[in-house]
Amino acid sequence: MDTDHPTHVVTCFLLRHDRGHDQILLVRRSDRVRTYRGRWAAVSGYLEPEVTPEAQAYTEIREETSLDAADVTLMRAGVPLPVEDGAAGLAWVVHPFLFRVHTPERVHTDWEAHAAQWVAPADLATFDTVPGLAAALAQVYDGKQAPDGTL
Repeated sequence: MDTDHPTHVVTCFLLRHDRGHDQILLVRRSDRVRTYRGRWAAVSGYLEPEVTPEAQAYTEIREETSLDAADVTLMRAGVPLPVEDGAAGLAWVVHPFLFRVHTPERVHTDWEAHAAQWVAPADLATFDTVPGLAAALAQVYDGKQAPDGTL
């Protein structure tokens, strides 16, 4: 494992408020992606050279869900999180983001996912996820909301 040169990725948690409860979008990675086929993840992608993590996050959301920047609001950007997957011999730096989705009914996933599901953040542990997903979520979501509904 080359931990001296980990791969940087963005992970975008999309949040909706449904019937008084927060839910995040999980996508099940298709058989056409390079890593972690069949595992549940947030919207994610490789950080391209010379692109800021925030700009890459908006690109991934647009490509993978068909949502535009106007359909989401950035709520939090987390501290980059190192994730090592010794079993696969991979090392990552995950740049986590939390976005509130204004129009969840407009989410349409692309070829990178073969399923999508809105779930309560507390239920994340019941899914077979990509490594470090729960830690990345903890960087940006604590479940506490201000009286106006913002985080």
